[in-house]
Amino acid sequence: MKYIDEYRDPALARNLLQEIRRKATRHWTIMEICGGQTHSILRNGIDQLLPESIELVHGPGCPVCVTPLESIERALVIAARKEVIFTSFGDMLRVPGSSKDLFMVRSEGGDVRIVFSPLDALQIARANPAKEVVFFAVGFETTAPANAMAVWQAAREGIENFSVLASQVMVPPAMRAILSSPGNRVQGFLAAGHVCAVMGYEEYEPVAREFHVPIVPTGFEPVDLLAGILQTVELLEEGRAGVVNRYGRVVSREGNRHAQEIIRQVFKVTDRQWRGIGLIPQSGLGLRESFARFDAVTKFDVAHISASESPLCMSGSVLQGILKPDGCPAFARECTPEHPLGATMVSSEGACAAYYNYHRNIFQ
Repeated sequence: MKYIDEYRDPALARNLLQEIRRKATRHWTIMEICGGQTHSILRNGIDQLLPESIELVHGPGCPVCVTPLESIERALVIAARKEVIFTSFGDMLRVPGSSKDLFMVRSEGGDVRIVFSPLDALQIARANPAKEVVFFAVGFETTAPANAMAVWQAAREGIENFSVLASQVMVPPAMRAILSSPGNRVQGFLAAGHVCAVMGYEEYEPVAREFHVPIVPTGFEPVDLLAGILQTVELLEEGRAGVVNRYGRVVSREGNRHAQEIIRQVFKVTDRQWRGIGLIPQSGLGLRESFARFDAVTKFDVAHISASESPLCMSGSVLQGILKPDGCPAFARECTPEHPLGATMVSSEGACAAYYNYHRNIFQ
């Protein structure tokens, strides 16, 4: 398959690994931002094939994982209401709240439905005018254009029984928060190619200059990832900061201007809570005043709902690259995919789920 098989070529991967070993003369700590990249790295054993001098730590780029617990609790309350059809991508249904998840709400009679697009949720609202249809709008800049378009279309058509429970977050503020932390060990980043496809990589250039770090947008296949790691190592060894794009078949500097425009029309930048991490200023997207009637938090009066994390869950340290998942005392003990303490154990992009699935030696 074009643009897939050639990026899984074992010979190319071996050559890149040899070049990484040759270039790396010091210990370097590199963070891959995206949870999809984390899973690809562990599934393909890349972390174990790299020289010991290259340490990969795993970032907060799993949208399910960083959706704050208060948003989950609000979703659970809204989804249980008789007049509501609650819609969501499937990966949110197993994310634990304080005592239950959306699957449990559905088992208790709530009308909770999996959709593949926010526009599917909008179609459900058209077909069910007597019901309130809510879409759980989570994600990074990758999902923001489609979520914004659903709200824009609802306003255009006057579909007033549609709303979104928005928990949209952005990558650059998270990178700044990590780099500003007193305990930060990250020296370079692999940036998420799909986010950069929407936003471009120019928004990372100020971060690279301010903190003097290399940032390398890359993809998700083994050759993509190894090429990104090699580029990051070369920049680190040369003492150079900046952004170098290693995903040119998908990513441009300016990104998708049309997608960015619909985001700007519908959303505004806001402070946002991140699960396990806390408040990151100016890191989220909330509905503009002109679209406020589509805000489920206001419509269902759930702004007052808050919640506390399990004291056993250390996912915040995992998401900041401070701790590896198998360094958490609860990992694979009190916390498993069947009984998760946090979202990082159940999300398809969660670092804890990746370690549980692919690092089999943890059970020995």
